[in-house]
Amino acid sequence: MNFYRDATWVLEFLEKEDAKGKISGSMQSIVLKSCKIYKVQSNPKHIYAVMASCWKYKPYLETIMKKSGILNNIPKKNGKPRFERLTILLLCHDLLFSKSKRIQMGKHPLKEYVLKYKTSLRSEMVKLQVKMKLKSWGDLISSQDDANDITPVRWFRINPIRTPLSKGVEGILEELEKKFPTRVDHWSKIEQGTIYHDEFIPNLFGVHTKDKITSHELYKQGKIIIQDRASCFPAHVLNPGKDDIVIDSCAAPGNKTTHTAAYILGGPSKDQKIQIHAFEKDPERAKVLQKMVRTAGCARTIEVNVGDFTKIATPEKFKNVTGFIVDPSCSGSGIFGRKFIDTLNKKKEGEDVDEDDESESIPVEQDEEFSKKDDLKTRLSKLASFQFQVVKHAMTFPKARKLVYSTCSIHAEENERVVIDLLLDETIKKAGWRVANREKVIPTWPRRGWVDEFKEVFRDDEEKCKEIAGGCIRALPKEDGGIGFFAVCFERDI
Repeated sequence: MNFYRDATWVLEFLEKEDAKGKISGSMQSIVLKSCKIYKVQSNPKHIYAVMASCWKYKPYLETIMKKSGILNNIPKKNGKPRFERLTILLLCHDLLFSKSKRIQMGKHPLKEYVLKYKTSLRSEMVKLQVKMKLKSWGDLISSQDDANDITPVRWFRINPIRTPLSKGVEGILEELEKKFPTRVDHWSKIEQGTIYHDEFIPNLFGVHTKDKITSHELYKQGKIIIQDRASCFPAHVLNPGKDDIVIDSCAAPGNKTTHTAAYILGGPSKDQKIQIHAFEKDPERAKVLQKMVRTAGCARTIEVNVGDFTKIATPEKFKNVTGFIVDPSCSGSGIFGRKFIDTLNKKKEGEDVDEDDESESIPVEQDEEFSKKDDLKTRLSKLASFQFQVVKHAMTFPKARKLVYSTCSIHAEENERVVIDLLLDETIKKAGWRVANREKVIPTWPRRGWVDEFKEVFRDDEEKCKEIAGGCIRALPKEDGGIGFFAVCFERDI
């Protein structure tokens, strides 16, 4: 019953946000925010899983419940309904739409009350399905998912730190071949049961989204890590060696951090020492980061620091740092997981829903920093200023000679224009920083930075604009097999 109580609070919060006219953020960020507000005891991941499904079915559930009469005869206590409407809805969801078709609680008056209407509920469910001309309810939800933002590929990488000493990476490949015997030569050809070996990132693979990776023992043991291909660009471009010391300035949840560790360590190591300083200002996200680091087997290589990188990381304290991963908060316009909420918002406003329309919502972690009254241009300007300051601070560290700046945004304001501002800054110019040439930044990747953005500033030097754009990488959401992304590599000689 505790789980349904917690889930009811979260669902109430979501309903209140919905009643305001427009929901801000992704479903995941809203659920996590409400879990913090109500200090729920249940696992937020479990609540999110139920909420993501329940919210999609909610309008149909409400119709089914109304027709069944389950809301008309709720027993009362002291003149008030004994059971809450939304708690009943959650139980009905599990009874009708969950995989097990069961209410996940022991003997309880609420469960007994809902089960009294089991036959009526299922009858009304079938009637509605016939009326809507659906072969199955799964088809309806699948079509909604497809119209929103389900990633076209499930990407994962081999974690060499957890590979067996006897067989190394080859041993993991042998296990993968058992599950995915058919190999395809391009991610767009992936079907269930097939696997694609990525041509750009070593030991990265793509499979169909319906192939369950999380249930595989390799995943549970930390030998493979789910990570979008574009998210692998920063560590691969930084390419730190065994003697490098790296700072990941905005590290949670930890995929880029642990990927960086994989490059430094190369494989299983008994002689790990602190070579990566990871910073995360949010204590809850820092816990996620710490768990990820332990799972990946590099807890003795990565030191997690809880706090604002620009305030607690000083050049004097970390004077031996040679490289940086800087992936600060951004608009998230290239990320999957927000368009479902955006679709709901647009339907409310009577707008036509464009499947390819980008999300303009700001993640919850930035809600306090940026007013909801700000338009997109203002929000992007504030974000770009913040991103510039984080990178500039990283560039003050005395022995740093390579830095990768990245965002999961498709907006030039957060990408090329931040690069321009950095290149024009006198302090940064004096420090010798420049954009690395294309040969050092995944040269065969076809989509590069936008040359026209650089032409706006460096008008008299087209060749320079092309060179700077060549040191930048762009990935388009879906079209390039995953999230939208931007990365640029800065370097200097010291």
